[in-house]
Amino acid sequence: MNATDDYIATFPDEVRPILTEVAEALRRALPGAEERIRYGMPAFMLSDRYALHFGAWKKHVGLYPVAPLEPELETEVAPYRAAKDTVKLLYRDPVPTDLVERIATALQAQHP
Repeated sequence: MNATDDYIATFPDEVRPILTEVAEALRRALPGAEERIRYGMPAFMLSDRYALHFGAWKKHVGLYPVAPLEPELETEVAPYRAAKDTVKLLYRDPVPTDLVERIATALQAQHP
């Protein structure tokens, strides 16, 4: 267990598998990234100063901050945008793990 897994373990049974899917997608996209808790949520460090966070809420999991992406990827992300730098994944929908991985990979390329 690590800090991310400890965070996930605090949520109800119906939410944990969703959070685990998001965490595993981020681990696949960011192998070797340091995982820590920042601002009360898991953070995958992309560089010394920049991280991709995810947080569980009542009806969704959010990814933060997700800066604007290249146009083709941004078009795919657009339906999940909740704010300028937020991606919102509703619990009621399947987790778009491939999209989460591509978001993480693109952000890591922006912050080598």
